[in-house]
Amino acid sequence: MSDFKRLKVWRKAHALALSAYRVAIGIRGAVHTSLRSQVIRAALSVPTNIVEGRGQKSDAEFCRFLRHSLNSCAELEYHLIAAHDIAVVSEGDYLNLRAQTVEVQKMLHGLIASISKGPPGPQDRSDPS
Repeated sequence: MSDFKRLKVWRKAHALALSAYRVAIGIRGAVHTSLRSQVIRAALSVPTNIVEGRGQKSDAEFCRFLRHSLNSCAELEYHLIAAHDIAVVSEGDYLNLRAQTVEVQKMLHGLIASISKGPPGPQDRSDPS
């Protein structure tokens, strides 16, 4: 098993991507094709960047990819707001996806902070991700 699968943040980001994909494919109409595509692309980018970052040789590079994931979360958040405001995504789907997005953002911030402070001491060997 690749070690990115062990990261709780990746599992949450993957669940977010699947949820966003399911909601996005329900966005109908040719006029909304671009929005549907953008929601899917941004959502899939969140866990993808975690996977890419995990394969890097340094913590600094891993953090760079984690920041890309954060940027994709922000992009997804906006697309969800737009989809909700033009009434192509229900209130319930919007609130659920927004909550998942915020949770992943918090986890990414925590993981970046944890990695940036350096290796854990002997008393702190838990995986904050």
